[in-house]
Amino acid sequence: MNYRNILSIIFASVLLAVTPLAADAQEVSVNLAERPVTRGSTLKGTLVLSIPEGLHVNSNKPSSEYLIATSVRLSGDGFKVGKIDYPKGANRKFQFSETELNVYEGKISIPFSVNILKSFKGKRLSMKALIRYQACTEEICYPPKNKEVTVTAQVK
Repeated sequence: MNYRNILSIIFASVLLAVTPLAADAQEVSVNLAERPVTRGSTLKGTLVLSIPEGLHVNSNKPSSEYLIATSVRLSGDGFKVGKIDYPKGANRKFQFSETELNVYEGKISIPFSVNILKSFKGKRLSMKALIRYQACTEEICYPPKNKEVTVTAQVK
């Protein structure tokens, strides 16, 4: 085995070892505009996705039907989901693509609203926010990931 083959094997091993870490490096948080919340009102919030330097994710409206769009699903009892307002992505050219791709980089904020049902009987609202994304570097894309965050608010 020659020197070049040994270096290739070492590089591939390191890449495989680091791949799960890079794909999971995104941090997700949810901020609510008000607490406690009132039955019958509209609650505004923001999901924040922090993407480490050197990575990007496809936007909600990627440039190709074959790319995994970043998406948010809100679920729970006591509310109806209103508008989810995805930001515009930036068009960038990468080594692995012949055309520009529409992506998110850095910290992105995704505002949303939910309508608290007047009929909600509970004292605490629990909302799950599930974000689906596909992280990529300049050279490769990792398998799509789902991350879930739960946020609660007192209801008055």
